[in-house]
Amino acid sequence: MLRIKRVPTVVSNYQKEEGGEATRPVGGCGRNCLKSCCIQEAKLPLYAFKRLEKAKGKDLALQECGEPPVAFLDSLILGEWEERMQRGLFRYDVTACETKVIPGEYGFIAQLNEGRHLKKRPTEFRVDKVLQPFDQNKFNFTKVGQEELLFQFESSDDGEVQFFPNAPIDVDNSPSLVAINVSPIEYGHVLLIPRIFECLPQRIDHESFLLALHMAAEAGNPYFRLGYNSLGAFATINHLHFQAYYLAAPFPIEKAPTKTIAKSNAGVKISELLKYPVRGLVFEGGDTLEDLANIVSDACICLQNNNIPYNVLIADCGKQVFLLPQCYAEKQALGEVDAELLDTQVNPAVWEISGHMVLKRKKDYEEASEANAWRLLAEVSLSEARFEEVNALIFEAIASFELEVKAETTEEEVNAAKSKARPAKAMVAGTQECLVLQ
Repeated sequence: MLRIKRVPTVVSNYQKEEGGEATRPVGGCGRNCLKSCCIQEAKLPLYAFKRLEKAKGKDLALQECGEPPVAFLDSLILGEWEERMQRGLFRYDVTACETKVIPGEYGFIAQLNEGRHLKKRPTEFRVDKVLQPFDQNKFNFTKVGQEELLFQFESSDDGEVQFFPNAPIDVDNSPSLVAINVSPIEYGHVLLIPRIFECLPQRIDHESFLLALHMAAEAGNPYFRLGYNSLGAFATINHLHFQAYYLAAPFPIEKAPTKTIAKSNAGVKISELLKYPVRGLVFEGGDTLEDLANIVSDACICLQNNNIPYNVLIADCGKQVFLLPQCYAEKQALGEVDAELLDTQVNPAVWEISGHMVLKRKKDYEEASEANAWRLLAEVSLSEARFEEVNALIFEAIASFELEVKAETTEEEVNAAKSKARPAKAMVAGTQECLVLQ
């Protein structure tokens, strides 16, 4: 069993500190939580999104994501988030954190966030098991205060976008909720918690990932991205959640070149990152949002079932997804990471891997360079040989979508791929056997 001493991220004011849990002078248990003692007759705004269908052969959610006018969901997130900031619910003012673009080809972004690691208790964190059972005795999102919740996010019953400013919280049907992250990395930093009362552990499934894509599409803002960290890849709370925030600049990973290696019959293109310190896959397109969600979630489920830690970045209004298996925490537990890197206290999760380096020491911020960022992220990446093995597992898992070699692939690359390919039985009845590229 591999464990490392680490400092957990505090995402709620109700997480346990050394002196116990915070209390508030309200009814129920005194904490205004989401449990039965406090939730009776509670209400919260409800944003009901439209489940998009094909329109003339193209999913409406997959239209171009440019510089849109302010969308309603966009303004709802920011309006509710700023209201919580005015109420003093955040642990520090993230807008006061110094930020700069590091000179270099990729434009890594450095932020000095000294408040993010203060007043937290060190805990033992297991890093060698991606799937771990939900433990109601540990902090989970049913323990947050209702004042930290922003709104409910659900699909519409009648197929149209709807907004209800004061809707009951239907505990029996376990709504998906959006809450603030009280230790924000950037402006508008929120948490999307799918089916909160089902108390799901931190693992992606098809329904939850489609929900995250819908949120990206509904926001309609290219500066709004969602991220996911698995256990073993610096998730600190074992209750299913995605993170999201606004950053008015391209992430370096979004600018990295890619090479297309396969395409599904549903139009989902799969590419490999090139010339980037962390090896990963990029998923784009699809005839519908659900097509993209199905293939990416199948890949995530494959990694989970094979105990491979990973991070996910959802970009471009839900049309582009980066899947990044990683091994930094494992190396750290085994004592294989240089002490100089460990001294930075940077835990490279989805945001750091994407190129937004959240630094905790002024020294590291002042000395930030592209070489230093590259050096840290190179430790995150799987080796080339291990990455090929992981890709083989992923492509076998999504073989039911009949992936095909991209037409522009050279004859030599096709022959090499065929020599390494293996037949894989389709995972759904009625789908023919297909060739899976490693």
